[in-house]
Amino acid sequence: MNAGSTVVERSFTGSTMLSVTGAAALPYHPLNSSSFIRRVAISTLTALAVVAGTTALMAPSAGAAEYAPGLVVVGYSSGATAARAADAANRHGIRDSLPSDTPQTRLVRVPRGASVAQEIARLRRQPGVVYAVPDYLAHVSAGSPQGWVPDDPGKARRAQGWQRMQWNFLSSTGVNAPQAWANLFAVHRGGAKGVVVAVLDTGVAYRRWHQFRKSPDFGRTRFSHPYDFVAHNRYPLDREGHGTFVTGVIAESTNNGIGLAGLAYGATIMPVRVLDANGWGDAATISKGIRYAVTHGAQVINLSLEFDPSVTAGDIPGILSAIRFAHDHGVVVVGASGNESESEIAYPARDADAISVGATTLDGCVADYSNGGAKLDLVAPGGGNDSTLPNDPACHPGRSLPDVYQMTFPNPNKPGRFGFPGGWYGTSMAAPEVAAGAAMVIASGVIGSRPTPAQILQRLEATARTLGGAKPNDSYGYGLLDIGAATSRAVPAT
Repeated sequence: MNAGSTVVERSFTGSTMLSVTGAAALPYHPLNSSSFIRRVAISTLTALAVVAGTTALMAPSAGAAEYAPGLVVVGYSSGATAARAADAANRHGIRDSLPSDTPQTRLVRVPRGASVAQEIARLRRQPGVVYAVPDYLAHVSAGSPQGWVPDDPGKARRAQGWQRMQWNFLSSTGVNAPQAWANLFAVHRGGAKGVVVAVLDTGVAYRRWHQFRKSPDFGRTRFSHPYDFVAHNRYPLDREGHGTFVTGVIAESTNNGIGLAGLAYGATIMPVRVLDANGWGDAATISKGIRYAVTHGAQVINLSLEFDPSVTAGDIPGILSAIRFAHDHGVVVVGASGNESESEIAYPARDADAISVGATTLDGCVADYSNGGAKLDLVAPGGGNDSTLPNDPACHPGRSLPDVYQMTFPNPNKPGRFGFPGGWYGTSMAAPEVAAGAAMVIASGVIGSRPTPAQILQRLEATARTLGGAKPNDSYGYGLLDIGAATSRAVPAT
């Protein structure tokens, strides 16, 4: 193991359970450490086990990052011979479950009676082994608009009722969507038409299948190349609601007289399920999802998920390799900074090849849960309450501020009943706004027909609304996303 690192391993049996005293039983969500937060009034939570497929995943614990028990992610050097690899496969039970385009990375099953830490120590002594690490788990991290105004009614059920709910899209409090929509109309690429955005999440309510139903507000939304890396099939239907919410932010059908609006509503969504019904997923699965999205034509990848803050770059080499693979292939990767109120960004958003996104509130203040730090790139509306920043006049921590809204199913046990549930706020809501912004910049052509990820990030940073003083700063990065400015030909390219 790395110096100073600690691996904690647990074993347990039984199905996923949650005990709630004084309230109806609810599905488990890691309330204080995920990339999204739900307000739930409960008095007691008991420990639980999270199960995905045939591999048991460990429940959250204080002070230790979680990983899949019984498995080790091993990287072999390119100089290792085929005979050595074959021998390792026989002796260590290697499964060819990672992408075929990364033949030097394998999952090794820990022998009976050994711990993950013991197997890692043994593997690291083997010739040709570059790294051996646990298979870590990530979790599901008003104004007067100008420009084009769609007719989506929201809860008010009247034309343009979306404005009462989607403060995060407006020009004065949010990302300036109406101006961006008008800019895209001018170049005949309405809502980022033609750009493919992969959503790696809990799945998406994109079609009818068995007990699942398509979201009523995805009627005009385009979908392509869906895949479920948890259930291992081509039906990545959402069991939790988070992925459907995130997808709605990016591309919910717009100006259709139903529900709410989506930012890049003309984009094509690639649903890739990498998180289970409880919002947890392991590093190997997420790595596969990233590479799948790249090789199947994604131009933008949204990762509204985070690893525990204790997870370092050395713990998740497969994830970082996959993000680098995406970057090298011209694909923009956007990640949520995390919700621990830390001065350091959580992985994978912390990686240099990803765009890290923190969250702001209706006041234009950094949200009290949002992670920041020197590597923060941008902020976007995530909802919730203001942070305590004494030198920032925009912050009023005593106020109770609104959440972010999008259509999804409020009850994971009833994935066919859709609505606009409250209590959703977090950096998970902010990241897809930036992913949509990246898609709209690509579609606009303001920085060329095939901009690189670095050029797109530079454009988003240069046009962001400065918050908290000089650009950049630890609380707001380069500022609040302004898609209207980013897609405007009136703003010179930098």
